Amino acid sequence: MKKLGDEIKAMMGQQTNFNAKFAEIMKRVMADEDVNAFLTQNQDQLADGAVSRGAAKLYEFYNDKQQVAKGEKTFAPGYFPRLVVNDHLIDISYTASPEVVAKKQQKALQQRIVTIMMPKDIRQARLSKFDHDAERFNALDAALNFVDQVQEPGFEPGIYLSGPFGVGKTYLLGALANELAEKGIKTTLVHFPSFAVEMKSAIGNNTVAEQVDRIKKAPILMLDDIGADSMSSWIRDDVLGVILEYRMQQQMPTFFSSNFTMDQLADEHLRVNQRGDDEPLKAQRLMQRIRFLAREVPMEGYNRRQQN
Repeated sequence: MKKLGDEIKAMMGQQTNFNAKFAEIMKRVMADEDVNAFLTQNQDQLADGAVSRGAAKLYEFYNDKQQVAKGEKTFAPGYFPRLVVNDHLIDISYTASPEVVAKKQQKALQQRIVTIMMPKDIRQARLSKFDHDAERFNALDAALNFVDQVQEPGFEPGIYLSGPFGVGKTYLLGALANELAEKGIKTTLVHFPSFAVEMKSAIGNNTVAEQVDRIKKAPILMLDDIGADSMSSWIRDDVLGVILEYRMQQQMPTFFSSNFTMDQLADEHLRVNQRGDDEPLKAQRLMQRIRFLAREVPMEGYNRRQQN
């Protein structure tokens, strides 16, 4: 940024007539439309001599404004100078450009969505881009209803999306998370089979409790692909069971996606552990939590992954 003091020194170094050069500079500054408007609007608030004492600020504003107009690098890139009154004297503040504001907003949105082992492109998912054909309309409608109701008093159950591969269950969860982020609501999306593998590794470094806590306390939790892999009794009871018990007690919205219906999940997945043991009571106990936390919405349609 070109300071008025630097310009003055340069003038003096060239042995020019300082007063004449200074007057020439200030003539250009004072002729500026924005400077004129500021001084006129704030003349009653400015102290006597504020204009002469604020000459450097006026020049700084004028010079930065010219650089912005020319697309040149300024003192504060991405910010526009603005004249303000500070303690009856002239000062400058800087206002973020629309581009900077948009970047800040996007960063804030991203910080409201925690993804754990989810596809990167899930952050670009949007409800407005969701293909709402007849076979998937009910799922979209349920998601939109949740967005409308989530900030109302009382517990709002999540959604259990069931359906075959590739019909858009994961995409819909991501789109819903982005929609909630725009309303200031933080969401955590977890690819559950990958998380289960991570939890087994956490046993070795003694971080199981820490990992479970960060999931179970998420304001809104989305567990993707429940039932994709066989589940040990430990993962079922001491990880998933603990997470869902906490969320049920605290009445915290929870979402699921699965290739199984709720009934199939209970009978074909949760009931039999990795060793082949049949544990129907434990499966029923877990399903009670899932049914409390979410309402099942089937999704059908063709496999969209095969088109890519």
